[in-house]
Amino acid sequence: MNLLPHERVETGENPTHTVIWLHGLGASGHDFVPIVPELKLPADKAVRFIFPHAPERPVTVNGGYIMPSWYDIFSMELEREIDEEQILSSAAAVHRFIESESERGIESENVILAGFSQGGAVAYQAALTYPKALGGLIAMSTYFATPKLCQQTEVNAQLPILIQHGTSDSVVPESLGRQAQARLESGGWSSEYRTYPMDHEVCMPQIVDISTWLQQRLS
Repeated sequence: MNLLPHERVETGENPTHTVIWLHGLGASGHDFVPIVPELKLPADKAVRFIFPHAPERPVTVNGGYIMPSWYDIFSMELEREIDEEQILSSAAAVHRFIESESERGIESENVILAGFSQGGAVAYQAALTYPKALGGLIAMSTYFATPKLCQQTEVNAQLPILIQHGTSDSVVPESLGRQAQARLESGGWSSEYRTYPMDHEVCMPQIVDISTWLQQRLS
């Protein structure tokens, strides 16, 4: 199976769950690897973390500079104008990771998607369009870019969704996090929304909340 280059961390032998975690614009799969030990997951719950690297491509809002990007962004207006074809392609790449995990013995309902910023927009699209039930979705400092392309189905109706956002986010305003929750609700999904006194970043209280949320899914 043709998978994107990625980092892999396992917290124990014979993992029973997988977390596929997508980085933000201009970053790499390495960025969130150090968070794994900070989650302090129980020793008896082995989890495989997969951190894919986004392809390098020109990004219009950054003057066409080539950088790791899940999709091109044409405009940074509040309603971001994006390359829809590229975000669909990135979501399909995430789906291939899920299928690969299934081949390794991890059923889709034990796979959780997580994404930060641009990676979170892809995680929304990937989670809400996957044809089998997933274990959950964590959307960090991001926005729901493709609500018109996602619809509630019997399979994804009960998907656990955790949204986290910084109240002082200067890159993706918190209003876009609230808008994402509202769009989910209008589509029939429920979600948990948490804020933190931070900019476009990740903080320790947030990591603690992610750990608690993950452990609920693992049980």
